[in-house]
Parts: sequence; structure tokens; C-alpha cells
Amino acid sequence: MAEVKEIANIEFLADDFNLADKKQDEDYQEIYVKESSWKQFVTNFSRNKGSVFGLITIILIIFFAIFGPHMNEYGMNQQITGNENMAPRVQGLEQLGIFDGSQTFNTSTGTMTINRYETNPNAADTYYWFGSDVLGRDIFTRVWEGTRISLYIALVAVIVDVFIGMIYGLISGYFGGKVDMIMQRFIEILNGIPSLVIVTLLIVVLEPGILSITIAIALTGWIGMSRVARAQMLKLKEREFVLASRTLGAKPLTIIFKEILPNIFAQLIIMSMFSVPNAIFTESFLAFIGLGVPMPNASLGSLISDSFKSFLNAPYMIIPPVLVLSLTMLSFNLLADGLRDALDPTMKEV
Repeated sequence: MAEVKEIANIEFLADDFNLADKKQDEDYQEIYVKESSWKQFVTNFSRNKGSVFGLITIILIIFFAIFGPHMNEYGMNQQITGNENMAPRVQGLEQLGIFDGSQTFNTSTGTMTINRYETNPNAADTYYWFGSDVLGRDIFTRVWEGTRISLYIALVAVIVDVFIGMIYGLISGYFGGKVDMIMQRFIEILNGIPSLVIVTLLIVVLEPGILSITIAIALTGWIGMSRVARAQMLKLKEREFVLASRTLGAKPLTIIFKEILPNIFAQLIIMSMFSVPNAIFTESFLAFIGLGVPMPNASLGSLISDSFKSFLNAPYMIIPPVLVLSLTMLSFNLLADGLRDALDPTMKEV
């Protein structure tokens, strides 16, 4: 009783208690609201700023690849005598002292600045946004023409992954046994042949060009996808929903493409997106060493190879194709990373 009286006599002051902060509780607990799958995908994807940047960059690159060659009056192979090796010049920016066509050369007596637009009386109203090459061709037009080839290679890589690698891996993993053993041994033999050797042999049989590169990618570009699809199939084919479909009499192809594929399609699409930069780099490398698209056609690799010869005297020639190639490969990697975070259920923090 004495203790109760002491507690009753305790006097509370105004500053003994503080009101709870609602915002503090929200920081510790995230409230999940029922949303559609599409809205969840957009929300998760938009959280990854790098992926949003990659998607926007890819859209811009596609836009310029389609409309860029038509933004000026120059053709891809149009050579203008007297307009060789002209530095970039852009309307409006030349008034600010940048992109005004001036070039700085290092000589034995010091540095020297030359503006070929001023020394050439026929080039007073001429503008080359990326400059001109050693033959007087517009680099801006040629870069975006070359980008079309890189985007074509990206499309081929995705199609090959989806329609060859995915189907091959799913069938191999589902049937297993001798079928799986024979199909995997075939992949090991095919993967043991370097891609460069395959392309070289194709060029001997066919003419050098985009066709030989497309066939080379179609022959070996799907191997990685097939292994991922096979691994996913081995993980899911003994699950209860698959056993139930098999018990009800579903045929193997029905189980593969209607029961298992929808559950792993997101992961396979992500894998195909990761293979795009590798395919673009392969085409650019082959073009750089002279096994790609023949001249006078342009690809980013061939433009880099030609500009590399004039790198010391005219470094502006190599910068545009290198930047476009790097941004294209980086953007596809960032986009694939965002798709993985948004579509892969193991990455969701629920």
C-alpha cells in the first residue's frame, strides 16, 4: 500500500514525455499496397536511376540512327574535294568559341591553330557537326549509318538467343538423359571453336559483310542462353505444378512452353539483354581488324579503325564513333541490370 501511495504522489512535468514521430515509424516499415504487375515493374525499374539513363540513351541512339543521316544535306559516301580533315563546326556554338572549326597542331616550333573553314573560300557556309574525314565525307552521317549496323546486330543477338538458345536449352534440360548428354556435347564442340575462326571461314566462303557476321552470331551466340535456360529447366521440372500437368496427361512441349517457360521468361530476357553488348563489341572488333562490313559502307568499328590512323593529327575523328559505341554498350548493360532488379522475383525486397 505504501508503494502505491508513493506512485500516486509522483508528479509528472510537461517535458517528461515526447510525442511519437510518425515519420520515424514510416522509415522502419514500408507499407505495401496491392498493385498491378505492370505498375510494380515500372516502380521497381524507375528506382534504378542507371537503368532509366540507359533506356533514355538507347531511345536517343535509336532516334539518331533512324533520322540522323537525314538531318543534313550530306550523303554517307559523298566526297567533297577541298573539305578534307575539317574540324567540327556547329551553328550557334561557334559564336561561343567552341566547335568553330579550329584545329591546334603541335609543331617543332610550337603550337599552330588552323581553321580550314576560313582558308577554304567554298566552305564559308559549311558546317560539319562531327567534322569531316580524310576523303571529305561527313562524319556525323557516317556515325549514325554505322550505328544502324550495331543496332541490327543487337536485334540479331536477341532473336538468336530467344529462338535458338532458349528453345535448345529448355528441350535439353527437360528430357535429360541421353538427349541432354548428346545436346550438351554438341555445344561443347561448337563452343570450342573460336568465333574469329568461324567468321574467317565464313568470309572465305561468303563475301565479307553483314551476312557473314550474322551467320557467325547465329552459330555460336546462343550457347550462353541455352545453358541458362537448361539450368532453369532443371530447377523447375520437378516442381509440383509440373508433376500435376504431367499427371493430367499434358504433352512435353505443352509443359515446356505453357507451364515452365512463363515462369522463367523474365530471367531469359534479362540474359539476352546482357548478351547484346557482347554481340555489338564482336561486330565492332571484326570491323576494326578488317573482317566486318566492307568499304565504302560504314560501321562503328570500321570508323574507329579508319580514324585511328589519323588520331595524332585529327583526334576529333575517332571521338564520335567511340562515344556512340561505348554509350550503346553501357546503356544495354544498365538496362539489363534494371530489368533484372524489376523482373527477377529473387531481387524483390518483400
